[in-house]
Amino acid sequence: QIDDLTEVDYSLSSSPAVFQQFIDLDLKGVVFPAGNYTDSPYVAASLTMPDQSDSMLYLAFSEYFFQTSSFAYYTAGAFNMTIAEETCSYFNVNTEIFGSIIPEVAKYSVTPYPVMLKLMSTEIPMISLQKDSFTVQIQGSMEVLAVLPDSTIQSLFTLNIVANTSISLNIFDQKLMGSLCLNRIQFSLAHSNVDSFEVLLLENILSYILQTNVIPSANAKLSKGFPLP
Repeated sequence: QIDDLTEVDYSLSSSPAVFQQFIDLDLKGVVFPAGNYTDSPYVAASLTMPDQSDSMLYLAFSEYFFQTSSFAYYTAGAFNMTIAEETCSYFNVNTEIFGSIIPEVAKYSVTPYPVMLKLMSTEIPMISLQKDSFTVQIQGSMEVLAVLPDSTIQSLFTLNIVANTSISLNIFDQKLMGSLCLNRIQFSLAHSNVDSFEVLLLENILSYILQTNVIPSANAKLSKGFPLP
C-alpha cells in the first residue's frame, strides 16, 4: 500500500529471465485505488533497459506506471480540494479581495464575506515521461463561493483550468520521491452568477493562491514517496 488512497502491484508479469551476467525481472508496476483493483484505461508498452553493466541494480519505470498512478489518484479524488479562509496561507481570501479586482463581485457583495475555492479535476491528468522527470497536464475547474453569515454558501463563478506541471524524480531511502512545479496555468470563465468579467484580471491572484496552497500540499504528499519493490 502506498497511502490511504492507493496501492501498487509489483508482482511478476512473467518468469524471470536468467542470463550469464544478469537477471531480468519484469514487474507489473500497476497503481490502483486502495481496495479496488480495477483495470486502468492504459496498455503497457514494452520496456527495454539500457545496455549498461557498471551497477549492481538497474530499475526502470515505464510511462504506464505513472499513467496508472494518475488514473488511481484521479479515481480516488486526490486531485480535488477545497481552500477555505482558515486554510489559505499568507492572507485571508474574501469577497472584498475579489471585489477590488472585479467590479461585478463588489456590486454583488457589499459586505466582505469569506470565500471558499473548490478545485476539481474534470479529466484524468495526462502524463508525459521525460528523463528524470515527467509532465502532468491537468484539466479541471475552480468554483469560487461566498460563505454567508448563516454558514450557507453562494456560488459566485466557476472557472475552467488547464495547468501544466512537471515533477522531478529521485530515489531516496528505497522510495521514489517527487517534487512538483507549476509551469503555466490558463483560466477561462465557465459560469458566473455576478455577470461576465475579464478572467485575465484574476490570473495573478489565483496563480498565487495555487502556488502557496496547492503546490506545497501536493509536494508534502509527494515527499512521502512511492515504495520500491
